[in-house]
Amino acid sequence: MLNRIMTLLALVCLPFTTFAQNNFDGTWGGALDGVQNLRMAFNVSGHKAGQPVATMDVPAQGAKDIPCDTVVIEGDSIHIKVVKINGRYDGKLAEVNRIDGLWTQNGMSIVLNLDRIEGKIQLNRPQTPKGPFPYNSDDVLFYNENKSIVYGATITTPKGEGEHPALILITGSGPQNRDEELFQHKPFAVVADHLTRNGYVVLRVDDRGVGKTTGDHTHSTSADFAEDVMAAIEYLKKRKEVNKKKIGLYGHSEGGLIAQMVAAKNKDVDFIVLMASPGVKTPQLMAEQNEALLKSMGFPDEQVSGYISMYKNIIAGLLSATTREAAEKNIRKAIDDWKAVTDKATVEVMTGIKDHDSEQKFFYEFVRLYDNKWMMYFLRHDPKSVLEQLDCKVLALNGDKDIQVISRSNLEGIAKALANSKSKVNEVREIEGVNHLFQECKACTAQEYGLLEQTIKPEVLDIVTKWLDEHVK
Repeated sequence: MLNRIMTLLALVCLPFTTFAQNNFDGTWGGALDGVQNLRMAFNVSGHKAGQPVATMDVPAQGAKDIPCDTVVIEGDSIHIKVVKINGRYDGKLAEVNRIDGLWTQNGMSIVLNLDRIEGKIQLNRPQTPKGPFPYNSDDVLFYNENKSIVYGATITTPKGEGEHPALILITGSGPQNRDEELFQHKPFAVVADHLTRNGYVVLRVDDRGVGKTTGDHTHSTSADFAEDVMAAIEYLKKRKEVNKKKIGLYGHSEGGLIAQMVAAKNKDVDFIVLMASPGVKTPQLMAEQNEALLKSMGFPDEQVSGYISMYKNIIAGLLSATTREAAEKNIRKAIDDWKAVTDKATVEVMTGIKDHDSEQKFFYEFVRLYDNKWMMYFLRHDPKSVLEQLDCKVLALNGDKDIQVISRSNLEGIAKALANSKSKVNEVREIEGVNHLFQECKACTAQEYGLLEQTIKPEVLDIVTKWLDEHVK
């Protein structure tokens, strides 16, 4: 879900023509002083031609190649404006490859010194695996049954002869590559490296429409993605390194929901590992998610409570509507009812509604959900009925600091459903101090994901491996 909740910068570029003696063309990167080492970069071009433009990267916030508004170069000084976020950079060449300057946003100035760098700015991700590896790693292609989709994947296998247990890694919501890459973190590469070093075959696959995988992600649902996993299982069954009786699924976030769906239908699945997986009905999950996110942003409990009440009514209105017109009517009523009992200041700060145009924009953001095939399928999904059909081994983990899939309610939902299933081996466990990505967090907000250097807490990987060694090997 992660891709559906992060807010990225949206900027417009209007080049400003100027001439200068010094050459600012190139990529300049540095860290904001004292702001958790938040790194930024400006990619400047056109200076030598007298028409400088720039784009901005903030990798930790998922922002890259964002056009700036104006670039003014005067002698050895450069001034860059980013109007929509009320940001400005003012710097001066200290030497050929260094700019000393200030980043100013909303009236606050912070030191931002930049160095000329080659390529894009790189964040420190110490857990990302680097070769040579003590195992085999091969990029492969395989197809679904009717060959309508080709899947690009990486399979890692222990060296030597013999068959091994195997896992398919399933990404969370939104189009993601085989490494589930975000903010230069590559969690699935880290997981695959750890598990393969411990004797497991691991297959990680690009999502539909991403990387080497064909197909349409935009108009697909969780059920379609479950079919993709079915194809991956069939591929693994043809590999000589794989123990066909010990094939399992490792799903993160929505990937955990998909793992449940596949395991309930496919007897070839021996076990599943659910990482921050939904365990309650989606409307409850999303209401809890929004509440936690708003509180993490510092909104008072009273304001959050009122907004969430409206949000629940909107979702209920979407689910009860049988036409788009009915959905519009239900959403309009939910917004109007909330506005009638809420002061204007709170309405504006919680929704951005300050006039007719801004209200229409807010309104249609929800109306569009009715036209979103993936979202409507997701909203109607109930994990309980699927979990109760399971007849395989299950490990379910969640972090107590997760604000996307709330740990307590979802783990409780999973545990209760498994108690009514045929699963004889299952463990449901909460991990202290980790967020939705299983990083050890400090602020534990969604905005912090990219600021943390840790990709996944090593002890979490050890917990998964120990459980697999005990119940699968």
